[in-house]
Amino acid sequence: AKRNGNTLWWVKLSNSGDTLKLLVPNYSRKVISGWTNYSCTEIIQKIFEKIMGYRGSKSDFNMKSVKEQRVDGSLWIKQIHVRCTLMGFERNYQINNPSKQLNIKNFSTLQPQPKLNPWLVTGLIDAEGSFIISINRKKELKLGWFVRSIFSIGFHKRDLSLLLQLQQFFGGIGSITLTQNMVLYSVAGIKDLTTIIIPHFENFPLLTQKAADFILFKRVVILMSNKDHLTIEGLHQIINIKASINLGLSDILKSEFREVSSVERILIITNKIPNPNWVSGFVTGEGNFDVRFSKSKNRLGLQTRLRFRIKQHDRDLKLMELLIKYLGTGTIEKDPRFPAVYLIIEKFSDITKIIIPFFDKYPLLGIKLFDYLDWCKIAKLMNEKSHLTIAGLNFILKIKAGMNKGRKITKI
Repeated sequence: AKRNGNTLWWVKLSNSGDTLKLLVPNYSRKVISGWTNYSCTEIIQKIFEKIMGYRGSKSDFNMKSVKEQRVDGSLWIKQIHVRCTLMGFERNYQINNPSKQLNIKNFSTLQPQPKLNPWLVTGLIDAEGSFIISINRKKELKLGWFVRSIFSIGFHKRDLSLLLQLQQFFGGIGSITLTQNMVLYSVAGIKDLTTIIIPHFENFPLLTQKAADFILFKRVVILMSNKDHLTIEGLHQIINIKASINLGLSDILKSEFREVSSVERILIITNKIPNPNWVSGFVTGEGNFDVRFSKSKNRLGLQTRLRFRIKQHDRDLKLMELLIKYLGTGTIEKDPRFPAVYLIIEKFSDITKIIIPFFDKYPLLGIKLFDYLDWCKIAKLMNEKSHLTIAGLNFILKIKAGMNKGRKITKI
């Protein structure tokens, strides 16, 4: 097949009328390592919907917000390979958000990864996931209200491949929606929730206060699986439960259902970190690796400092303290502006002897892995005292400029 004069190898998929494009890098270095012009970024080939015979369904779920710096995908280190992405079954193709039509489909050269560790998945959801009960007007229905239970997780659109990995972990269920700069993986089918999503979190429990949302969410899913949401009594039960989940009831629901009796929301008490992979998943979502410079009396006039941080709502202060005990280092700082706390590690010896060995053994995912690898480069330069030279400092400044929000990658 040809597009813009370039030949693409393709193969027919057994479960779809569409084709899987296998893209081979142009340069010999890419063939050897799987890298693009910038080390560790994906190679993206954009395919128009009309070329792919697009048949995705519409979604009425609008994603409102997503956290910072989520960017491009995944990498495979220490092995020679060609990478490609499987999008799952045809029913799980990326779907359009009705608020903004998409003009392209995206296929990357990401090799299907080994199945994610289940504790890593739970850590990732503890950081970024949501359990949502949606209740909206729908006049066509007998009760006039449409109820949905939605499990979701969102990132910046450049971390699409991370969501594809997550979808693959859950057996291809759910859908991935792109809108503006955000990408959302969501599962709303009651059968999928009861047979796959809920059992996962029963076997690998959440550790943050988000676990309380999950417990209430599960009660609603059970009610819906029994069709109770189609009765006025069941609808009222669900509204009472929703009042205790996340931000509670909307103003519209409060005005329409005045006699609401919110159910009790339990306090989650976590006594131990069950698995180191949970930490990797949690840090993939909530962690930050940064480089700071301060004035110094040394001959360069600048002091270089590395910092590792995890930000979390202050309701999970006890969990952050437990994490410090688990890692064997760190301090807690409260955010004076918001109800949030930071776990902070700045001591260079702890960074090189504890943090780096930990994440080398239990790797991060997505763009956070790229930031971590650049952070490690700077740690190595500092260990060699290169940061005390003009050339070394300039090199560190260059690396820092390309980290976090400064990272430039191929657009989706």
